[in-house]
Amino acid sequence: MNRNRPHGGTPRPSASGSRQHWRLVDAAATQALGRELAARLLAARVPEGTGVPPALMLQGDLGAGKTCLVQGIAVGLGIAEPITSPTFALAQHYSGVLPNGTPTALVHLDLYRLEQPAAAEELFAQEEEEAGELGALLAVEWPGRLSALPPQAWLLELELADPANPEAGRSAALHCPTGLNGPG
Repeated sequence: MNRNRPHGGTPRPSASGSRQHWRLVDAAATQALGRELAARLLAARVPEGTGVPPALMLQGDLGAGKTCLVQGIAVGLGIAEPITSPTFALAQHYSGVLPNGTPTALVHLDLYRLEQPAAAEELFAQEEEEAGELGALLAVEWPGRLSALPPQAWLLELELADPANPEAGRSAALHCPTGLNGPG
């Protein structure tokens, strides 16, 4: 595995991947990015738009907008039920339907409370397997709890523009492996 943890931080995809940036002025813009990413991730399914989408790893401090972004992803997947942070449940599963009648699914995982790497790895492996069986998009908050990212994972880093004022917006940077319908 050719991934690393710069300065002990979050694992990052290979430097050979692509990267795109956004300035998100509010929650509505964050959710709109989530809808856009849902479409991109569905298009990046392997094999060729019919299998399981790449996992989306969401890195950012508390309050950076990770769950808000997942709410937008859910809308993009045609999921009608409310999306809440899985911090205490650890994982939430949702089903939806696209406007063309295609069924969708989302597994939303939060590793924040799992400080032991072995526990995070075990839960991630279970939920990744289940997402694969469901053909679900897997969105993972706090991927830094894992020892390494899956090789085909997309990483979205969210950062508040002003940590003292969450209403000041945020920035987002998407890193994804080359050839996976990422930024562009």
